[in-house]
Amino acid sequence: MNKFSNVYVVNHPLCCHNLSIIRNKDTNAEVFRNAIRRITYLLFYKATEDLELEDIIVETPLEACKSKILSKKKEIIIAPILRAGLIFSDIANEIMPYATVRHIGMYRDEDTLTPVWYYNKIPVEFEHPEDKIILILDPMLATGNSAIDAIKLFANKKVPHNNIRFVSLISAPEGLSKVQSAYPDVKIITASIDDCLNEHGYIRPGLGDAGDRIFNTVEN
Repeated sequence: MNKFSNVYVVNHPLCCHNLSIIRNKDTNAEVFRNAIRRITYLLFYKATEDLELEDIIVETPLEACKSKILSKKKEIIIAPILRAGLIFSDIANEIMPYATVRHIGMYRDEDTLTPVWYYNKIPVEFEHPEDKIILILDPMLATGNSAIDAIKLFANKKVPHNNIRFVSLISAPEGLSKVQSAYPDVKIITASIDDCLNEHGYIRPGLGDAGDRIFNTVEN
């Protein structure tokens, strides 16, 4: 049962089925990536279901009619956390080809479990930050440290917290609690809230290292 506010678990049957595929340690990289892509569509539909719309008039082959499009006043920014977040951005670009992509590069120090930044091409300031919709993408929300740093990056540029969404495959309760404590208005969309973190900061039962399995760099 989801005890967190503003955290949305996508438990669609197709999501559950593909989660089982990516959890399986014997799933190869190609099948793993394809299953993640299928889950990603479902996550993004949930993450974008409340985007602002505006009315327009379109001409069908028969007559003019009222219709709706995404608000032209809002700019959607897709922010994948390198490297594992890249698999999400491929689908995001397909669904929202008009969105802007801003990559964030950080890795986790395995001793301290804190994020180490190595890439940031986000503008120093945003023009009209209140009109930005940010989707931060990272397959695993574990300790929450990387998520908080990524959210802080945009919050410090005056993007309203409720305009920021964090999209993950699997989340740990510890990470969710930490992010919610720091940024309660940030919407989190995930396919599963797992049991806990182990002593190394990995999600249990989880699926192992998402980046290694996506890019087939698992060392035997």
